[in-house]
Amino acid sequence: MPSKLTNPNPGTSLARTIGPIIPLAIALAHGALTGAASQQNQISSPPAPCPTAMLGVARCGGGTPDSPPCQTPYPMLTKGHPVAWWFVFKFNASAFPGCGSSAARACPFGGSIKPYTSFGQQFAYASSEVPTLQQGDGCTGDTTSDPVGATFDEVYNGAFHYVIWNDQFYDDPAIQGCSQECGAPWGHSKGMVAWNDAGEGLVMQVSTPSWPAAGSPKSPRKSDGNTLGCVKDNDVQLSQHFFALRLNKNDLVSVLQGLSNASVVTDPGNSQIVSNGGPPDVQQLVSKLGMKSSSTTYTSTTLSTGVQLISKPSGLYVPPWQMVSAVLGSVSLRAATWWATPEIYSTDATTAVSCWSPSLPTPGPVQIATTGTWAGKTFGLTGGLGTNFNHAKLGVSTSGENHYAVFGDMNQQGTLSGEDCSSSQNGRGGLFYVLIDPQLSASLTNLMTGDSAPTAPPAK
Repeated sequence: MPSKLTNPNPGTSLARTIGPIIPLAIALAHGALTGAASQQNQISSPPAPCPTAMLGVARCGGGTPDSPPCQTPYPMLTKGHPVAWWFVFKFNASAFPGCGSSAARACPFGGSIKPYTSFGQQFAYASSEVPTLQQGDGCTGDTTSDPVGATFDEVYNGAFHYVIWNDQFYDDPAIQGCSQECGAPWGHSKGMVAWNDAGEGLVMQVSTPSWPAAGSPKSPRKSDGNTLGCVKDNDVQLSQHFFALRLNKNDLVSVLQGLSNASVVTDPGNSQIVSNGGPPDVQQLVSKLGMKSSSTTYTSTTLSTGVQLISKPSGLYVPPWQMVSAVLGSVSLRAATWWATPEIYSTDATTAVSCWSPSLPTPGPVQIATTGTWAGKTFGLTGGLGTNFNHAKLGVSTSGENHYAVFGDMNQQGTLSGEDCSSSQNGRGGLFYVLIDPQLSASLTNLMTGDSAPTAPPAK
């Protein structure tokens, strides 16, 4: 029988508490921090706790009538409201159908409203200003009043350089050697990075197939829309997650190196998804993306914000979330992903993992969340076809002194042992962003509180 998760942070609830806002120097918003060196094939120190407010009261790009234009792309809570990071969890169509406040869908970035039989664009969000999850309003990604839409609008309708990658473009744009989707050994990764001429910018990780798939109205999609809820693939039926992070120039280099290591799917020669430019070393890294890496070594880098970036290459044939546990010092994790065949069941301290690498220590237990809870409602956190399933890839630590929140690219699918250690996600690449923040970790813990997968398949 599935087990219930006990909240490791008793007394912490999802009350809409407002965390303290600590303004820092505006210079911080312009890349004054420096990035840490990348570490390969060794366990790095834990990432530093994320400051509550990185950008203080900075406003640009329309935050107020007298706001100056943004010279750097930032993660935006709403148009003109930059933050160091934000996280959005879009709920599935079963528990939270439609949009918040009965808002009407729109297609500001191209496409038309699709007659999906079911959809859900209600969401919860947290940020560096308020790390506790709050209920959002409206339709995720459809306006400049929500984090996803505001951040994408800044890039799509701006004049910045960008790279978009997705292993499920569905042939718009077409990727050489792929039909509809790009399977192994391509990376299982989706997202966008954007920067200015100085190399300062943002990265936005998404879990949505077929979005985004164009970075500018000057090079739009040819056969589909480019707005959530306005593409042929119904990627707003299942739960999804989005995570955006501020980057300085050193961070941008680290992210591009991680993307290369993970063999992400993109095409530097296609202006629809890549607009190269900026510092010469950045341009060189971008030009080498969209290739299958031969790497078998994970990378772990601490960025200027204290966020740890982990990159798994496709050639490292290990179960993805066990790898994350090991890199974080064998911490115990609870993970929610597209958990479907071939499932990797929950593991404990006695579980043998023979599909492993000597570059990694023994992993800690990894518990698979199968249901979660929000606003008194229970929703599904497994993979499947229907309205009550999940396509987000989230993790939270359940042991140790550090309060980890993990946003990943990869599903807990593959194998722990056997003859084919490259099975499914074991043989694919992807990125993981790790934050230390007690409030965010507690919120994710509560969101993912519910039933868990057993440590072995049910008897036949």
